[in-house]
Amino acid sequence: MRNFTIYLVVLLCFFASKMLGQETFEKRAKTIASKIETITKEEKAALKIEVEAVNNQLINGTITREEAESKKKLLAEARAINIESRVAVEQEALKNLVQEKVDGKIRTVDTLKIDRRRSLKIYLNHKKSKNDTIEKFKSERRTTSQFVFAAGLNNVVTNCSVEKSDFRYLGSHFYELGVTYNTRILEKSNLLHAKYGLSVMYNNLRTTDNRNFVVNGNQTNLEVNALQQEDSRFKNVNLVFPAHLEFDFTKTKDRDGKTYYKTHDSFRFGVGGFVGVNLKSKQYINYDSDSYKSREITKGDFNTSNFIYGLSTYIGYKETSLYLKYDLNPLFKDNTVKQNNVSLGLRFDFN
Repeated sequence: MRNFTIYLVVLLCFFASKMLGQETFEKRAKTIASKIETITKEEKAALKIEVEAVNNQLINGTITREEAESKKKLLAEARAINIESRVAVEQEALKNLVQEKVDGKIRTVDTLKIDRRRSLKIYLNHKKSKNDTIEKFKSERRTTSQFVFAAGLNNVVTNCSVEKSDFRYLGSHFYELGVTYNTRILEKSNLLHAKYGLSVMYNNLRTTDNRNFVVNGNQTNLEVNALQQEDSRFKNVNLVFPAHLEFDFTKTKDRDGKTYYKTHDSFRFGVGGFVGVNLKSKQYINYDSDSYKSREITKGDFNTSNFIYGLSTYIGYKETSLYLKYDLNPLFKDNTVKQNNVSLGLRFDFN
C-alpha cells in the first residue's frame, strides 16, 4: 500500500506539472499578444468597410469630396481610439503577468520541464530501489523455493534391462508436480545446495500385444485379453519426498561491497533420491467393438509396493534439466520376476 501511494503521488505531480504547462509565462504572454493582434485586425477591417461606404456615397454624388475626406478622418480617429482602449486592457493584463513572474507566482517552461524530469527521476529511482531491494532480499536468503514440473517417458527395468519391454516406449509416460526448497549449505559459497520438498508422481505404463494386468493371488501377471483392446494403461500415483544435493555453478555478484548469491542462473546438477507412499493404482482398458466405444476402469491394490523409494538425478541449465529417476522398490512386491519403474524426461524448476 505504501509503494502504491508513492507511485500515485509521483505520477500526480508529473501530470499536474504537465497540465500547469498550459499556464506558463510564455504561453500567457503569447495569448495576450495574439489578442492585441486580433484587436488591431478587427478594427482595421471595420474601418475599411466604413471607408468603402463613404467612397460609394462620393461616387453616387450624395456628398462632396471635402465631406468625404472629413468623414474618413473622423472614422479613422474613432477606430484608433477603439484600438487604444481595447489594447490598454490587454496591456494591463501583460503588466500583471510580468509582475506575477517577478514575484515568482508563475513558472516558465524551463522550470516546468525541470519539475517533470525531477518527478520522473524520483519515480524511476524508487522503482530501481524497489527492484534492487527485492533482488537483494532473494539473493541474501539462504533458502528459496521453486515449483517443479517434470514429464517424459516411463517404463520398467526387467533383469537389468529395458529391452524387449512388455510396455510401449512412447506410449508409456510419467509426470510430476511438486514444490521444493533450496538451501545454500555453505555461508560463503554458492556451489552446494540441499534441495528437498514434496511431489506427486504419476507413472503410466501402456501394455503391448493386447494384454492387461490380471491379479492371481499374490502375483500380478500380464495376460492376453479375450476381447480386442484399443488401449490398456496402468497408472500408479505416488506421494514422495525428494531430496537432492545440488551443485549450482551460478556465479556470485559483488555490489557495493556485498556479495549476492543467486540460484538457477547457470549450469547445475543434482543427485539424490526419494521416499514416499503409493496413493492409488488404476488400470484403464478401452474397447472399440462394432462402432461402440467403452472403457473399463479397475481400481485396487494390484499387489503394488506401498512403500516407494528410489534414486534420481538431473543435469541442466537454469530452470531446465534432463531428469532420470529409478525406483529401487519393485513395481509388484511379490512377483517372481522383479520389475522396477524407470523414468527419463525433462524437469523444470521455476523460481
